[in-house]
Amino acid sequence: MDTSAPSASQGLAVRYFDGRSSRPREVLASIEGGRLHLKGPDVDRVIEARRVQWPERTRRGPRIAQLPDGGSIQSDDAAAWDAWVRDAGHVESVVVRLQQSWRGVLASLLLLVAVSVAGYVWGLPWAARAVADRFPDGVEQQIGETVLDQVDDFVKPSQLSAQEQQAIEQAWQRVLRAHTAAQAARGVAVRPSRLLIRDSEDIGPNALALPGGTMLLTDDMARLLQHDTEVIAGVLAHELGHVQHRHGVRMLVQVGVLGFVTSTLWGDYSGVLATVPLWLGQAHYSREAEREADAYSVTVLRDAGLSPAVMTRLFERFALFKRCGDDILKPVPAGSAPVCKAEQKTGFDGDEDMGGFWGLGFASHPADEDRTAFFRDAAR
Repeated sequence: MDTSAPSASQGLAVRYFDGRSSRPREVLASIEGGRLHLKGPDVDRVIEARRVQWPERTRRGPRIAQLPDGGSIQSDDAAAWDAWVRDAGHVESVVVRLQQSWRGVLASLLLLVAVSVAGYVWGLPWAARAVADRFPDGVEQQIGETVLDQVDDFVKPSQLSAQEQQAIEQAWQRVLRAHTAAQAARGVAVRPSRLLIRDSEDIGPNALALPGGTMLLTDDMARLLQHDTEVIAGVLAHELGHVQHRHGVRMLVQVGVLGFVTSTLWGDYSGVLATVPLWLGQAHYSREAEREADAYSVTVLRDAGLSPAVMTRLFERFALFKRCGDDILKPVPAGSAPVCKAEQKTGFDGDEDMGGFWGLGFASHPADEDRTAFFRDAAR
């Protein structure tokens, strides 16, 4: 039978399977008045065309239409089939038309990449912020305790004297009280926080803000700053900014979403939820979060009557630590210059993590030069 360029009413020779037997039967299929007609030996059927699952047009391969009772009609002549259904008024979807064009495929791929990048850069942080603002305090506290338990594997009780720890705590509490009062006058509540001072060779000179409001200050940070309580207060004000903006929860949401997406792509959900707290300790705050924390620290310092310029001393000490390493952490007599025997590699440089693995407090920060300029401008 000649099936070249058939019309819908003339019909198309196809193989018919009734869904009960594997034996095909040759029939003539035609479409008239919105109905599919099948006629052949021992076959005479009329089916509503809209109930048939019509195949998408592809460049190669047979055409198979699924019938509502489990049967099917098939044809190996793809060109004749396409002409037949087109003559019947069947309209292809936009997706099918795009699949047949390399330009459409390329445009779709570029659009997918653009949407994925936009979702990661803007959509995910926006969603994380929205979720964090509504995150239950009790759940955040539980997560914070879990993370703190893991951090405790890398720290030990402070080796600073009781007087040194007390001086840091008292200076910070004075700053915190002044800021809390100022925020209350603005109608803004300050989220609860607590300060823990710990010693750790793994973390080095650092400060961390954990979910739930726990802030860790390392002995080496106090030594690096030569127990300058004004600068230490600035460091803790920065960490309070992370607490206030709930950056820990926001990062948790982002890491959780990325883990879920990755598991969906690779088909492995095992351990996603169980390892989120550990990821939280390993992950980095975004530059946006760090800038928010820096801006918040300026407000805290101003509320306490301190100049934001005190933070420039922090970066001066960081620069010295990069050059001198642990030598700069050793105590020196009052009025003496710090000892710097030789240039050393300290484990962080420029934009890299401070303190290696647990670089949560000062990770992914903007460049020190930019931050120094920011605090100097804020002091004017």
